[in-house]
Order: sequence, then C-alpha cells, then structure tokens
Amino acid sequence: MEPKATSAPTVSPNATTPRMMTGLFRAQADAESAIIALEKRGYRKEDVSVLMSDETRKRLAAHSSMTHTSGEKAAEGAGVGSAVGGVAGAIILGIVAVAAPIAIPGIGLLISGPLVAALAGSGAGGLAGGLIGSLVRVGIPESHAKIYDLGLREGGVLITVQPRSQFDATKIAEDWTALHAENLRY
Repeated sequence: MEPKATSAPTVSPNATTPRMMTGLFRAQADAESAIIALEKRGYRKEDVSVLMSDETRKRLAAHSSMTHTSGEKAAEGAGVGSAVGGVAGAIILGIVAVAAPIAIPGIGLLISGPLVAALAGSGAGGLAGGLIGSLVRVGIPESHAKIYDLGLREGGVLITVQPRSQFDATKIAEDWTALHAENLRY
C-alpha cells in the first residue's frame, strides 16, 4: 500500500470559479459525515457524486442491512417502536440510489451523480480507457487520479461536488479536512 498523500489541499488558482472538489475517504463514517456536511450547506443528493468499488457497495449494503436488523431487535427487546442505529451505510447508498448510478463492467466501479455525465462526455473512450484516464479528462491531475484509483481499489469512497462559490469551497474543504479526506482537491 502506498503512503497517504499528506500535502495541503490543491486549490484552484481562479478564486471566482471553484473547480470540482474531490476527496477520498477511507472510513465509511467519514464519507457519510462529508455528505451530511454538504447537505447542511444546502447541497442536494443530486449535486454529489460518489465513486466506489462494487465490493465497497456490497460491504456497505451488508453492513447497513445487518445494523438495521440488529437495531430492530434491540428496539423490540427494549420495547421501543423504532430501530436504533440502522443508518450505517444508508447515507452513501442513498446518494448512489438517487443520483442515477452506473456500474462499469470490467473495472468493478460504481459511479453516481453529476460525474457520470462528465465522464461519459470526456471523450470517445469514456471509461473504456480506465478510471485514471477518465478522471484526467474531466480535469483531475494524474497524480490525484492515481491516488484515487488506488484508494477505490482498497475500499475507499471518492466524493465530488461542484462548489457554488469560493466561500463554499473553503468551508467544504475545512469540513472534509476535519473528516480525514485524503488528497483533497479544489
């Protein structure tokens, strides 16, 4: 496993038009908190793109189902009418479900949100040339794309959003940095 990138976030030189913000999250709880932070800033699920491996999606779905079932049983035993917990994985999977995901055969990757259209329109090959090339074609530097590719293969979740302003970009970067986003770029 390669060492984590520990450099400061890459900031767009054009302060008036922030570019797409990307961050890799290794922990499910951090990824979900990053999405919640975006929602608190007024971003809709449809504004957020999520990339993950199919294996990660399956792990999240199994964990979400298991936590929900355990929560229901605990709630029944305590005489409570609703499940406690049961949210693990549901936030990330909710974004994926709402944002018209596509699965990329051969790569084992699931992509949802606005990034789907950007990658589809990124050139004749689309994702056929692989994730790294596709991310580079939508403006992500190759050095970041390689780290994202490795992180996704290792079970991480890549979250992207187009900030509405430089102020938003700065605030989201602060939120995501506190949530251990790796290779944060904006």
